[in-house]
Amino acid sequence: MDPTDSSLRLIPLFPLLAALVSGMWLLFVRRELPRGVVAALACSAPIASFAVAVAAVIRMAGEFGPGERYLVDNVYTWISAHPFHAELAFLLDPLSAVMVLVVTGVGSLIHIYSIGYMNDDHREDRGFQRFFIYLNMFMFAMLMLVLGDNMLVMFVGWEGVGVCSYLLIGFWYLEDHNAMCGQKAFVVNRIGDLGFLLGVFILFWAFFDAGPSYATIEFREMAVNIGQIADRTVELPGVLSFLPGFPTWGLLTLAGLCLFVGACGKSAQIPLYVWLPDAMAGPTPVSALIHAATMVTAGVYMVSRMSFAYAYAPGALATIAWVGAITALFAGLIGICQNDIKKVLAYSTVSQLGYMFLAVGVGSYSAAIFHLMTHAWFKALLFMGAGSVILGMHHIQDIRQMGGISRYMRVTHFTFLAGVIAICGIPPTSGFFSKDEILLGTYLAHDVPGHYALYGIGLFSAGITAFYMARLYFLVFRGENRSSIEVQRHIEEQPGWVTAPLVILAGLALVGGLFTPPDLYGELFGWEASNRLHHFLEPLIPMAEHEVAHSTEVLLALAAVAVGLSGVFLAWVFYFARRDLPDRIATGAQGLYQLVHEKFYVDEIYTALIVRPLLWISDRVFYRLIDRVLIDGLGVNGFAASVRGLAEHGLKFAQTGSAQSYVFGMVVGCVLLVAYLVSGLGV
Repeated sequence: MDPTDSSLRLIPLFPLLAALVSGMWLLFVRRELPRGVVAALACSAPIASFAVAVAAVIRMAGEFGPGERYLVDNVYTWISAHPFHAELAFLLDPLSAVMVLVVTGVGSLIHIYSIGYMNDDHREDRGFQRFFIYLNMFMFAMLMLVLGDNMLVMFVGWEGVGVCSYLLIGFWYLEDHNAMCGQKAFVVNRIGDLGFLLGVFILFWAFFDAGPSYATIEFREMAVNIGQIADRTVELPGVLSFLPGFPTWGLLTLAGLCLFVGACGKSAQIPLYVWLPDAMAGPTPVSALIHAATMVTAGVYMVSRMSFAYAYAPGALATIAWVGAITALFAGLIGICQNDIKKVLAYSTVSQLGYMFLAVGVGSYSAAIFHLMTHAWFKALLFMGAGSVILGMHHIQDIRQMGGISRYMRVTHFTFLAGVIAICGIPPTSGFFSKDEILLGTYLAHDVPGHYALYGIGLFSAGITAFYMARLYFLVFRGENRSSIEVQRHIEEQPGWVTAPLVILAGLALVGGLFTPPDLYGELFGWEASNRLHHFLEPLIPMAEHEVAHSTEVLLALAAVAVGLSGVFLAWVFYFARRDLPDRIATGAQGLYQLVHEKFYVDEIYTALIVRPLLWISDRVFYRLIDRVLIDGLGVNGFAASVRGLAEHGLKFAQTGSAQSYVFGMVVGCVLLVAYLVSGLGV
């Protein structure tokens, strides 16, 4: 069958057209469209993309057998430099199918939610329309990233989501803090993007060096020809002698680590995670879209997409696993002591992304994608639920001033509780199945150094997650409200634009995992090959295969549930039954509490070791010396002063105003010119 499908281009095209129409209106007409028109245009685009994506996925899954499932849409040849060529092309295979459905499905709900959330933004800078323009542009860039048939198209989307995140995070730019947070996200992502580019260049150079016919950046062609460069090695420079395996590394190990640096930037892993908590300065729908369902998962998707290369780079995979596990634990600890409702969810996102990288690092790619999908459901739900609470509390975000919200906002309360139960991994919610798959894959990853330690870190991090999420729930929704009487008087449930998406996501968070439960649980109900997602992805991605007894799998699942319930129980004791305990413990361990509350002073360390020295060099060297002294002083101003001095002290004396002097000068000049010409003729 012909895998060509020209409808794929429509998926990113709809959000782009919506952004262009709305943007051109602002640019040329210079006035805002009616809000109903803006909302209809902006929301119809991702919904249309979702509809096209569903139709394309149904066709791919129905018409093509396992191992042959892909659709491609070659729009045109972008670069042609024989033997290399790069197409502007889109690829829909099992991996990109999952991603595009998540991005367009959850993205559509967030667009609808944004109508209610942004309705009270009445500033004079046409903010309502600008917001939806940025949101549509972000959707376009993210769809380019996940549908790109080659690394060049992926990189366009990769950079596009970075630019759009800068615009969305700093959307309320009149406050300096918000603008600075947008800049921080942009700069930190650029650091990661340098690593991504180096990885792309290394791979392209290696394929080209293997033979001109192998010069490609197309994913399917690279996967077929990866054996041509699998054994290539590189010599590391002496300054890297501290690295294990020095001086010879596998080329794919080096390329894989460079690509992972890019993933650390986009997906907020240590040491480049610091931008994501500050990105909470943007409107809450931005947090739900960028930091739950789309941009932050780009790194996980990219590593999974390049799994054919990582299969030959076990050192890179082990590094990814350890970085992911440490990030999950580190961010989880910080989340325990945060008091901003969105900051708690931000560090939770960093921690859950660490779980996903732990999964890909141990070769459990399907578990990583499964958790990516379930995380998109329950974390978007939690962010949007937090936004509903913030609106109800008149933009108070400090959970110490909340409490008892369940009495005022019942829909928000029950949907938020569904998200909490899912992220805590309580069966049979979606979070239970996906997190259980990650921990099982880690426990069985005997080829990964220290896999038992990784399992222990992952299990402990699951308990921490349950603790701080239950803490958040009890402080926000239970007990007495701790805000002012005036605020309490106006707390009320939000309109349907806000609550309807919460209900849909709550349903997915609670029962979505039952559509693709691990085979062990499917067998309990007589479902054969119930882990549909794993079997759907298996022909495309090289999976780590492990044999495990059902009894062992059940014990591991029970251990994960027990740890999660223990975290919930401790939170109930500290923040509901005995509310005096947290203050007493914080007072008794003041130093440790302060260390965790201040996020281990990582931002302060970065400021002292990196930001301030760079600012000093920029001011004292690049500005004062190079710019002012060399360029302006000696270059521009110095040259101008020289010309002015020559004219003032030399050329002005030739301007006497005497006609005789000018005639004499002309005669002398003519004589010299004639003498020169005669001498040249040899006369």
